[in-house]
Amino acid sequence: MNLIYEKFYIDGRWVQPETANRINVISASTEETIGQVPDGSEADIDAAVSAARRAFDDPSGWAHLDPVDRNAVLERFADEIESRSAETVQRVSAQNGMPVSVGAASEGTAPAVLLRYYVGLMAALPTEEVREGLFSGTTVIRREPIGVVAAIVPWNFPQSLTFMKLAPALAAGCTVVLKPSPETVLDAFLVAEAAEAAGMPPGVLNIVPGGREVGAHLVSHPGIDKVSFTGSTAAGRQVGEVCGRLLRPVTLELGGKSAAIVLDDAELAPDLGKFFAATMLNSGQTCYLGTRVLAPRSRYDEVVDLLAAMVASLKVGDALDPETQLGPLSSARQRDRVEAYIAKGLGDGARLVAGGGRPTGLDRGWFIEPTIFADVDNRSTIAQEEIFGPVLSVIPYANVDDAIAIANDSDYGLGGSVWSPDTDRAMAVARRVQTGTIGINSFDMDIGSPFGGVKASGMGRELGPEGLAANQVIKSIYRQY
Repeated sequence: MNLIYEKFYIDGRWVQPETANRINVISASTEETIGQVPDGSEADIDAAVSAARRAFDDPSGWAHLDPVDRNAVLERFADEIESRSAETVQRVSAQNGMPVSVGAASEGTAPAVLLRYYVGLMAALPTEEVREGLFSGTTVIRREPIGVVAAIVPWNFPQSLTFMKLAPALAAGCTVVLKPSPETVLDAFLVAEAAEAAGMPPGVLNIVPGGREVGAHLVSHPGIDKVSFTGSTAAGRQVGEVCGRLLRPVTLELGGKSAAIVLDDAELAPDLGKFFAATMLNSGQTCYLGTRVLAPRSRYDEVVDLLAAMVASLKVGDALDPETQLGPLSSARQRDRVEAYIAKGLGDGARLVAGGGRPTGLDRGWFIEPTIFADVDNRSTIAQEEIFGPVLSVIPYANVDDAIAIANDSDYGLGGSVWSPDTDRAMAVARRVQTGTIGINSFDMDIGSPFGGVKASGMGRELGPEGLAANQVIKSIYRQY
């Protein structure tokens, strides 16, 4: 694979970038260059926002189309995205190290499903409702598109996260400027090609990849009406500060340090596949994972041994191998970060049970062994900070109240899970955990349900009707008798 792009997709056409700067795309599995695209500049962002602004403000444009006509374009867009799904999975996996077995669902299937879900939702929901006044008259409540949306996505699940933003925004009648992460740009150009093939009107979708400076310019741009950002908590705070000063609506889906609570009656052995997906999916580079495993003291050694056996059975290898369960980390910088956390865990006295180094026989690529720490204090660095790698901290607890207190003793609140054959008991625990989402005996996101975090894990919700509402403004029109 050696894909070269020379232009950006802006205003419905391919345009020459404003600078000669380039992004070299490196394979996480082989460390080889697999592509090159233009590196966006502030001038490119200006052009993209201007195009989106014109398209939104046009009185006969996207925002004012009959929903039936707008949905027809999005259905064609879904078809074009779906026809490129196999190539999308290959490009994503080659870039960020996601196993193709994971990418087939998240990156290959989810984008078209999301588009069709929001097309259906817009068709089913009325644009207006009439509400009787408490004293006299009636009020017409209108749901209108919020405007020009800046969508900024990270590298870990680039396509599913892109369409968690694009699908509801476009369905609502918004126009979008999308900034992909520089680590995963080749898949974004497939999105541009699909939009062009679907006959997306000029300016409705504009795509400019680039780094932090380009993203910062987009967030603060006066032509933007709403920002949707997925990324680290540190970056999210900066985005939130800018949007707060500008009184600009913002959705922030940020980091996590979630708890997987194993109750004393849990039967993990039959559910190890689901437990792996809820704690180590995509080499731990997944924001909602339960990387703090809370185990009862009465069964602590048993749980630790079971997790050690789980990681020992995993196939670590090239992301493009269908048999691979754990691919490389996304970059050399990311591997260095994870290795520093492993060293910190050892230095703080945690017991290394499995992994901790680089796997033998994989001399190329940014691989690291799946790692289990036992005897972890919840106040330690590896239990409090997001590592974003295949590292689990197993923390003992005395009773259910203690487990819930430990789970809630975190700056984050994004995901989590509770494991027990007694689902009523597990539900009672789940209700007490301070988090935006949590699973019972698994963690399976549902596109029809809201997703997002509390505390340092962000604000606002994506997916479900709530994700559509985040791209709309409410107008009340009062009518007196």
